[in-house]
Amino acid sequence: MPKVMFVYGKEKKEVEVPEGANLREEALKAGVPVYAGLHRYLNCRGLGLCGTCRVLVKQGGEHLSPKTRRERFKLALSLFSIGHETDMRLSCQARVLGDCTVEMTPAFNWSGENFWQKPYPNK
Repeated sequence: MPKVMFVYGKEKKEVEVPEGANLREEALKAGVPVYAGLHRYLNCRGLGLCGTCRVLVKQGGEHLSPKTRRERFKLALSLFSIGHETDMRLSCQARVLGDCTVEMTPAFNWSGENFWQKPYPNK
């Protein structure tokens, strides 16, 4: 069975989950905080509509299911994924296929290379 390491704040929690399990549901079962602040009460309950369950994949991104169309669209509209376009996931849309490490409720990436980059590189 795959192991997921949840990192939240300064705490870490490793949980063994069944293959194909939903990342959000497993985090909630393990008592890991998925939502920050008011989003604990105001969220889409795992439908992939709000984007508040975003996680930053630190290791093992290849062991999560491919991004869904809904997830790609939601993350493309989110400022929070700037600088982490390939590593940001919605936990409600990700299925665990192997070992991975995810950071729960990641902060905005103010120093993201892609955020401050010029739109066209100098030639």
